Amino acid sequence: MIQTAVHVREQVTPTVEEMKRAASKQAMMRNLTPAQLRAVAIAQQQVLRAQQARQAKNEREAARGRMWANSESDESVADISSVSRREPVDVDSFSLRKVQGNVLRTLRTNDHKTLREVSQKAGVSLGYLSEVERGQKEASSELLASITEALDVKLSDMLIMVAERVREYEEAGLR
Repeated sequence: MIQTAVHVREQVTPTVEEMKRAASKQAMMRNLTPAQLRAVAIAQQQVLRAQQARQAKNEREAARGRMWANSESDESVADISSVSRREPVDVDSFSLRKVQGNVLRTLRTNDHKTLREVSQKAGVSLGYLSEVERGQKEASSELLASITEALDVKLSDMLIMVAERVREYEEAGLR
């Protein structure tokens, strides 16, 4: 019990350094011109507005996350293999690059992530990730590993989804 009282006293009592800083701040404020005092007041207001904006942004993101969680509570997220079957099979435009891109885009959109979020987390430029998703660029194995890690999906699961999609193309008559 004595330790608690001492601990509270330590938190309330300012340190010598804090007292020196406060004294120098007060002295500096006394030496400021009225225009400088207004500038300081405006800067303080801007800091407060920025903090309020940051708090509002965090609250919006939390609300969006709750909304997504509620909308997905009815869906079965565990069945990853069904994700690759949601798109129609177009035999004429078969390309392994396009299949990989479609699977990656489907995984990203089902997880409610933006291109920017995934590109930053994966360490890939936004434009390059977009080109990979559209099937315009061939992704290296290292790049695929970093993208699937950013999507919180195992690389092997993504490759299985791609293989299932390729099988759909084969069964549709493409050889």
